[in-house]
Amino acid sequence: MVVCGQDTLAFRLAVELTTLYGRSVTVVVRSRTEGQGPQIAALATERGLPVRVVEAPEPTPAVLAAAGIREAAALALTGSDDQANVQAALRARRLNPHIRLVLRVYNRRLGRRVGQLLDRTAAARAAGAVPEASTTVLSTSATAAPALVSAAVSGHPAVVHVDGRLLRAAEVAPGGTVGGTELATLAVLPAGPRPVAPDLLPAADVPVPDGGRRLVLELLGHPEEVRRRRRLPGLGGLPVAALFSRRLRIALGSLVALLAAFAGLTSVLTGQSPVHTAYLAVLDVLAIDDPATAEGPARKVLQILTALSGLLLLPLLTALALEALGTFRAASALRRPPRGISGHVVLLGLGRVGSRVLDRLRELDLPVVCVESDPAARGVARARAYGVPVVLGDATQDGVLEAARVGRSTALLALTANDSTNLEAALSAREANPGLRVVMGLFDDDFAADVYRALRDSYPAAETRSHSVSFLSAPSFASAMMGRQVLGAIAVGRQVLLVAAVDVGDHPDLAGRTVADAHRTGAWQVIGIDLNAPADRAADLGLQRRSRPELQWGPPAGRVLGAGDLVVVAATREGLARLLRRADGDAAAH
Repeated sequence: MVVCGQDTLAFRLAVELTTLYGRSVTVVVRSRTEGQGPQIAALATERGLPVRVVEAPEPTPAVLAAAGIREAAALALTGSDDQANVQAALRARRLNPHIRLVLRVYNRRLGRRVGQLLDRTAAARAAGAVPEASTTVLSTSATAAPALVSAAVSGHPAVVHVDGRLLRAAEVAPGGTVGGTELATLAVLPAGPRPVAPDLLPAADVPVPDGGRRLVLELLGHPEEVRRRRRLPGLGGLPVAALFSRRLRIALGSLVALLAAFAGLTSVLTGQSPVHTAYLAVLDVLAIDDPATAEGPARKVLQILTALSGLLLLPLLTALALEALGTFRAASALRRPPRGISGHVVLLGLGRVGSRVLDRLRELDLPVVCVESDPAARGVARARAYGVPVVLGDATQDGVLEAARVGRSTALLALTANDSTNLEAALSAREANPGLRVVMGLFDDDFAADVYRALRDSYPAAETRSHSVSFLSAPSFASAMMGRQVLGAIAVGRQVLLVAAVDVGDHPDLAGRTVADAHRTGAWQVIGIDLNAPADRAADLGLQRRSRPELQWGPPAGRVLGAGDLVVVAATREGLARLLRRADGDAAAH
């Protein structure tokens, strides 16, 4: 395996591939002394892992060749520059048409088209044969966002999209039920602040401790059934009454009532129909009717009064127009948090990760208040389109978190690009609301672990999660390098459960076993079966097919798994690594 990058994700990938999958890794870094270069080099010198480091300013064809790209099975490009990653992928595909490529690309539209381009390149170079190469384009923010949201939102944990359906993790009390179809028990959660690691993927008959709960995976409907319709930019949720103030509405109503009274009196005096007299009243207001010289004194007085009331019409219409214009301008600007808001989620940072998390929170239809110091941040326009309130300012400054009503919120997601800012904001919010659920997205995983332990000990009655984005994203990247697809990740405390698709083949732990017998406590559990998937679909498990039938979710316990089946499993990192490692070994033997 070859990894090009010098960030925390490259470091995590090297650790995952060597320790979980037993692969040798070559890491191409710009410098051994910058970024994560020293930590990556220490993997071989201090920890004895099969990691080789190649130092070069950029992955040129000569550098890739020196890294062994022609003999490599997969290449991961983890840099933050989309164009540089795409250029290196094109070079690698030219040197090795059969290599699996995994690219970190933030621009999803560009990534999708680049993936298609690279796959077509592989097919063209295969000269009519079935290409062995595959291209997977991933985003760290997109892969980490579900786990971050699941850690922050009680009762609405991770949502994983698989084959057009929604899988959601939810905590259930003993004897309780879920809203959808229960597929598996992911973990048994102890009572209290949960300082003890939960039991993952327990046996079916494991008891739930007093005060504890089960974390179950449930099947919901299609994404469209729960995804909230996006609002038009600047006009979302704008009621008609909000266009005008109460005083102007009263003035307009009073003028209409006055005209109606004049029309009624005119009808009584002249004996004409109410419709005709209403028409005459409007003409009098607009001063375009002929004077009532031939009418009686009462009619003349009514006409004069009606004309005088018409003098009020012009300033009233001007006020209505100006107020409506001001309302539309305010609607196109950022919304402020309502004074009475409570029970919401405060999201700090609308950068790459924050934008993805905002999408997830809106899909779950949860109330959100955002805090961002940069008005030009990429997520600010997205928040405006959603109609989500945004507080512009530094979260560490006095009054900013108070403006976001953090004291009445249920959770805080600190996802700015600065770890110190995230920590300071989390501490300030915890002081204002000691029971606040806090989730921090930190870049340094060791720092995240230390912060988690300190906050857990300082506030034992409150839930605290501190995750590095690379830690949450690395399983998806590593699995894609192995030629497989991780469909989603679910955070359980400081641990992560993966939802992945695996080809049964002749795997001794799957083939010929029933669904119940294939369950390995603490390792994996089969939650779905694709009955008609050919074996060569195992390297393309995005499950984005157009045809049906769909996956069979929650298969019967007695269903025997066959060699042609493709199964969806919920697994720990170690369990999935064991499944894929054995499957790769069998494929190599054949």
